[in-house]
Formats: sequence, structure tokens, C-alpha cells
Amino acid sequence: MDPWSWICALPESHDFAESHTDAVFQLGGDLTRSIQLRVERDSSSDLESLSLTFKVVAEGFSHLKSSTIWSSNTCALSSEKPFLPLVLQLLQELISHSPTTGESTCTKSEILEIKPSPVKWVMDSHSPESFSSVFNLILLTRLFWLCVFDAPSEVGSFFFQHLLGPHVKSLTCQHAPVLRTFLVSLGVDAELCIVRAASYALSKWMISKEVGLGNLGLKQIASPLPRQPLGFSYATEAHGLWSLKGYFPILSMNLTNNNSSSENHNSKIVKFPLVEPKEAVLRYALSHQHAEVIVQFEYSVTFHENYIRVNARVDNIRIHVSKLGFHKGSGMENQIADCYSDEKYFPSRVQVWVGPEIGSSQVSGLSLGRSTKNEEREIEVIRVLKGNLGKGKVAAPRVKARARISTRRKIKDWRIEQESEGNAAVFDAVLYDRESGQEVMTVKPNQEGMKNVFTKSGGMVFGRDEYGDGAGWRVGREMEGSVLKWRMGGKIWLTYWANKLCTSFYETRCVEWCDEVDLPLVPTS
Repeated sequence: MDPWSWICALPESHDFAESHTDAVFQLGGDLTRSIQLRVERDSSSDLESLSLTFKVVAEGFSHLKSSTIWSSNTCALSSEKPFLPLVLQLLQELISHSPTTGESTCTKSEILEIKPSPVKWVMDSHSPESFSSVFNLILLTRLFWLCVFDAPSEVGSFFFQHLLGPHVKSLTCQHAPVLRTFLVSLGVDAELCIVRAASYALSKWMISKEVGLGNLGLKQIASPLPRQPLGFSYATEAHGLWSLKGYFPILSMNLTNNNSSSENHNSKIVKFPLVEPKEAVLRYALSHQHAEVIVQFEYSVTFHENYIRVNARVDNIRIHVSKLGFHKGSGMENQIADCYSDEKYFPSRVQVWVGPEIGSSQVSGLSLGRSTKNEEREIEVIRVLKGNLGKGKVAAPRVKARARISTRRKIKDWRIEQESEGNAAVFDAVLYDRESGQEVMTVKPNQEGMKNVFTKSGGMVFGRDEYGDGAGWRVGREMEGSVLKWRMGGKIWLTYWANKLCTSFYETRCVEWCDEVDLPLVPTS
């Protein structure tokens, strides 16, 4: 599906210039129904002064009052960027419909206004074929709200099966440089609104697949590869920091542990088994959560007499699990969100790594800056001896002894370590259960739960003080001035244990991703 290239070719189209009928792009359809993007022209006969209006039309649906479900503002072909208003309108409407997280205080989608200049810059610096991935993301996410929320259910079901199902990877950002450039150019606030809106649409689609409503999209796509989960991820470099971001719906993450042995742990999306209604509603509420992960490495390049040293240390790892919804009005979904507002996934293990690209022969001499933790133990020993050493007929004295030994051990909830894998430095943090002393992601919930381990909103922040002095690599001086590829990766485990509900349901899910940045071998200040 490439509607953007089709749109950009309209002014040069001989058929469109000569014809007085509407141009039509088929977004999705079957034998009797379709969803189309139509272009209507004004009455002007001069192509240069022509203005166009785009409409989304749903044909063949019996319960629609009008087949037109969306109309754009006019786009003048005489302007420098005739279709920039179309992109800005779709983008602004997408952001205004972005779901809230319940804890949002700073990012307010209703007051966020998109500036034209960064969008125009991305359009100017990329070909129509390249910008298509951006337009598909914006259009599909906007169509989700039009078809699923603002139209009869038959239109929503058709959208899931014939539009979102076949093109679901358009709502992701994996190895697409233009999408990364686009999100960075818009800024963090707009980025959050866009990824949350897309993640909400993905969650609804995956829920529909799980409950089996009309085989929604099941035949259109294969299960995603383990290293390419449905979601957004990319890496950037700026101001002495390497940043790795990841945004993933809970249902797109691999299931690694739960209370049901009958579930297929190797599948990407696990179907809802037959459960009690209370647990089914709980799972439905949890399915609207998604993970927001930001990993930042502070790096430096220093020159020595015989080598160049590249240093990297963890600056920040921030993990937040957002509950996506609208939290307005009295609808059924909002009532469910209110009833289950205290039930949430939490991070139980965090593993990030950084190092040169795989197969690199120019980099060697990896040095880690943190020793393996040797935990302190406090041991208290009390012995009480009682004996009878009086004179008697028995030569050997009779001695009675009693000993009592008590041990106290100081441990932390998180165990943080550094390791290496090949030429990559691995930073690992594992959450341990206070009662059993085992890793939380592998055990059943305890009576105490996990209290006072996370931020008030349920997230986790690791600062530079937790991971030691970082890691370093050595490169030969002959590489001075060249540019190396440096890779970063993350693997996050999220666990659900009941908070205020009385339920036996628990599970752990995991997601892994990686990306790379350019490292110029020039001195950093």
C-alpha cells in the first residue's frame, strides 16, 4: 500500500488533468465492500490553480448514514508544498485522539500543536517512496479511530481484516530511518502521542485476534520475529549521549512465565484460555498496557600515544508501563480501567548492552568497570555449654551442650552486574523476591508482593550511580578520523503480580531489540 506516492503523482498525471471525475485509491476491499481514498477537484479548469479535497469513503456498508467518513481541508496545487496541509491535518487529528495514560500530567495531547517546519523539512529531505512509511503510519492510525470508534462495528471489523491486518507493520518503527528522523524532528511530546496512539491500535487488533472475532487479520501476516516485535524502537546520538528507545504493547511481547502450563510460551501472541469472567476482564484491562523504555549511554573518545579509547557508561535507564485509555466519560472501557487501575505490570529484569558492530576487527581490549558483586553477610553465633565435671565413679566427665546459630544477610531488591559477550559490554539488573530469594520473573507471587521497589507510577529508573564506571574499548591510531558502527540493545522483562485483586493469575513477558549509531573517531571534549 503506497497512497503517498499516488498522491504525489496526481499533479503530473495526464489522466487526472484531462478527466473531470474523482481519482480513487483503493485502501482495502473485498468483492462487495471497500474503503477508498478519493480526491475531489474544484470547478477550476486550470490545473495550476486547482484545489483538491481528499475524502475517505466506505462503500457497501449497510449501517452507514453517509459513505464519506472523513474529509480533508483543501490543498492548493499552486503552493510550494501542496500536500503538506493534508499531512499536518492527519497528524494533528491523530495526536488529538491519542490515548491518555492515567498518570499523564505534562504531555497533554489536546494542547499540543504540530509546527509545519519540521514536517516540511522531512518531506523535503526524503523521496516520496521513502516518506511513504511516515504517511502510512499517520493514515492507518487516523483510520483506526474513524473506522473502529466513529463508524458502525461492521466497518471496524472490515478495517481490522482488510487494512490493519495486511499492513500492521506500518504501525511500527523498525529499521526505517525516515520514521526515526520524523519522530526526532517532531520532539518527544509529539513522539509519545504518536507511539501511544499506534500502540493502542495495535493492542486492539491483537485483542481481536486473541478472542477470534472473525479471524481478524490472522491470515494476512505471520508472527513477528523475536528481534522484531510489533512496536517502535530506534537509536540516536546527540550531545555526547547514545539513546536507545523502545515502545511495545504488552501483547506483542514474548510470554516467558505464567500460571498456566497449557499455554504455548513460544508463540508471540498467546490466546486467552477459558477462564473465569473476572480473570478475563483483568486480562482485557492488562492488554491495554505498553512499555516505554529509554536507555542512555554517555560516551567519550580519547586519544593516547598508541591507541584510541572509546568509553561508555550507563547514564539512565528509564522504564515506564503506561495504561492506555481515555479515562473520560462513563463508557464500559473506562469503567474497567477504573476498577483495575491498581493492576499493572512491573519491570523484573533489565539487560542492556553496547559495543562495536558484530564482526568488527578494528576494536579490541574491552574493559569492564564493575566487579562481580560479593554480598556482605552478617553472621551471629551464640553457643551455650553446660556440663558436670564433678568427681564420680566414671572417669570421663559428663558434658551437656546446646548451641544456637542465627544468620542475618543484607541484600538488595535489585542485583546489578556487568558482564561481557564477545566485544559487547552487558549491563544486567535482576529483581529478586524477598521471601524466596529467587528471581521474580521465574517464581510465583508471594504474599507481600513487590512494595516500595518502584516509582509511584510503577516505573523504574536506574542512574549512572548503579552501574559502576562503565566500559572501554581500544582502537588503533590508524583508524583516526574514520566512522565506526556502534550497536546498542535492550532486553526487558515485565511481570504481573496481583496488587489489590484476589486472583491466581500472574505472568512475565519479555521483549528484545537493538539498533546502531555512527561513531566518528574524533576527540570529544
